[in-house]
Parts: sequence; structure tokens; C-alpha cells
Amino acid sequence: MSAVPAEPVESPEPAWRQRAVERSTRAAKQRAEQRVQRFLDAAQELIADKGTTDFTVQEVVERSRQSLRSFYQHFDGKHELLLALFEDALSKAATETREKISAVTDPLERLRVAVDHLYESSTPREGQQSPLFTDFAIQLLVGHPDQVASAHLPLLGLFTELVEDAVTAGRAVAPRPRRTASLIMQTAMFTAQAPAAPVGAQPSRIGAEDVWEFCLGGITGTGGGTAPGTAGTAAPRKTTTARKTASKKTAARKSAAPGTAGRGTA
Repeated sequence: MSAVPAEPVESPEPAWRQRAVERSTRAAKQRAEQRVQRFLDAAQELIADKGTTDFTVQEVVERSRQSLRSFYQHFDGKHELLLALFEDALSKAATETREKISAVTDPLERLRVAVDHLYESSTPREGQQSPLFTDFAIQLLVGHPDQVASAHLPLLGLFTELVEDAVTAGRAVAPRPRRTASLIMQTAMFTAQAPAAPVGAQPSRIGAEDVWEFCLGGITGTGGGTAPGTAGTAAPRKTTTARKTASKKTAARKSAAPGTAGRGTA
């Protein structure tokens, strides 16, 4: 005589049902991604045609050949659409930078190549406008700084990794690698977009090499211009007391040296 279970036993869901649901979900996700990409492509085309981010949601809908209802299923409005474009551009920049440094092994050289590439990609092109960065990014920075920070996370993660690698290899000093990475990124990006700086009688653009020398000095304590192979051997900075002592010794040597103004009279 068989025992009857005290509680009913639930039978497992058939495998075919799980496969069917997963296939349906995967197909729906793919269709949604395609619709989103069409909206993004349409907005990008409008920006390129107009040279500005001053367009309407209706224009995007018409250009994408989709419905207004579909647009609002994926975006809250124009701001979120532009934010998506901004995030996408920065994500692609991080991917491109990783590709640029993939064949480089030296930690400082990898960081230098990344800085150069970020500088070059941030430099305005003659005859080409980038209103997504010159207009929208500025508005975003003022009104939604948290969204700007979030959009830069892929790049910040990459540069933090590069700074940490240089520190681990003993080639750089950065007590707070993430903050150092952020400073390096901002220096490269904002300097690339800045107009030429007045140097002497003629305006002179601050180039990628200038930016790298400045950043190199900051992470090695050498004041810039040090070859990557010797950055790890930089002498430690003197303390205030040591500098004062050195100054006193120098003054004493000068006063005792023949032919100086400090020499005693006969």
C-alpha cells in the first residue's frame, strides 16, 4: 500500500515551456532594441543636418518612421533621448580607447596613449560641429551633474584602471587613483576644446604633448617632461624644513666664497 503525500507536490515546469518563454522574451527585447536604435539614429541625423540639438520629438518620430506612442514607450522625452546619445558616445569613446592601448604593454605608455586619444577625439574638427558636447553637455553639467558623472563612468573606469596599473608597477604615485584619473580625463577633454592660449606675442594651442607632460608631472612628482622609463626613479620632494636648511647652507657658502659681496673688508 503506497503512502499518500501529506501535501501536494508541484510538478516542475516543462522544459519546452521555459524555452518558448525565453525565445519570446529574447525576440521582444531584440525588437525593442531595434526601435530604440532607430530613434537614436534619427536624432543623430537631425543633429548633423541642423548643427544643433534644437529639434522636436515629432521630427525624430517622423525621421525614424515610427510612432509617437512607441517613442514614449522608450523615452520620457527629448532630454532622455539626448542623454542616451551622450552616454552612447562616451561608451564608444571608452571602447575605442581600449582598442588603441590593447597592443601597448608599458603602464605609463598605455596611459599616455589613452590621454592622446582622448585629447584628439575631444578636439573640435574644422567645419564639423558637435552640439551634443558643446551645447547639451554644458546644459547637462549645470542642471544634472549626476547624469554627467554617470555618463562618464565607462571612461573613468578605464582611466582609473590605467592609473592603478602604473602605481602597481611603481611608475606613478596616486593615493586616490580614481580622483587622479578624473583629473587627467578632465584636463585632456577640456584643454582639447579650449581656444589657443596666449604665449608670448602669438596665441599657441596647448597640444596633447603639453597635456601629457603636465599629467606626467602630477603622477610622478617630476614636474613633467620625464621619460617614461625613468619616472619610477624620481627623487622624493624635499620637506619645508629641508628646503629651509638647504637655503641657509647655500647662503652661508655664498657669503664665505671669495669675490662675493659678503666677503669681509681688510
